[in-house]
Amino acid sequence: MTEDRMRIVIIIGGVQAGRSGHTVANWFASQACRHGELDVDIIDLAKTWLPDVLTDGGDSPPRPVQDLAPWLEAADAFVIVTPEHDRGFPASLKNAIGWYGEVWKAKPVGFVSYGGPAAGLRAVDALKPIFTELHAVSVQEAVFFRDLATQFDGDGHPVDPGTCNTVAKSMLDQLLWWALALREGRSKRPYGSWTSGSTIRTTHQKGTP
Repeated sequence: MTEDRMRIVIIIGGVQAGRSGHTVANWFASQACRHGELDVDIIDLAKTWLPDVLTDGGDSPPRPVQDLAPWLEAADAFVIVTPEHDRGFPASLKNAIGWYGEVWKAKPVGFVSYGGPAAGLRAVDALKPIFTELHAVSVQEAVFFRDLATQFDGDGHPVDPGTCNTVAKSMLDQLLWWALALREGRSKRPYGSWTSGSTIRTTHQKGTP
């Protein structure tokens, strides 16, 4: 990867049997590759074998956690591909986010969701405040597919490519802008380098409130 290119990591969040995440992720990866300024990795949480139980802060992370860490740390931006489970996002995503609390900081995150009539949007609505809490930047544009079974043909191609490809490009443009801005910012000043917990002191003249 050259220094002027951005690395985007696409994370397939659903791990249930019969999932459609691969179809959606592969389509989005093809759009990212065509963008011309991005290197693309796809991470399937069903194949990372991350443990369900988090270790204490003083313990060494399990081997699967250590193996995946460099791929996430090298990312300039993330795209989360998620279905909707019980009006929220899959537990596999929550688990992955919990294992890697630091890697999301000061990096942009985009969302591609899918499902039935709700198109997975409630999963995205639940994910955004979590990433905000972790100091990531959620981009405004998002891609979503209602009634996914009707949106792709048997070869994994969208039946209405004009619409979804246009939205994907818009989201990638936003991701690229934020990825570049935040990477330059991190290079000039590591994120979190300020002193936390500082207090603002004011001086009042006698007789003033």
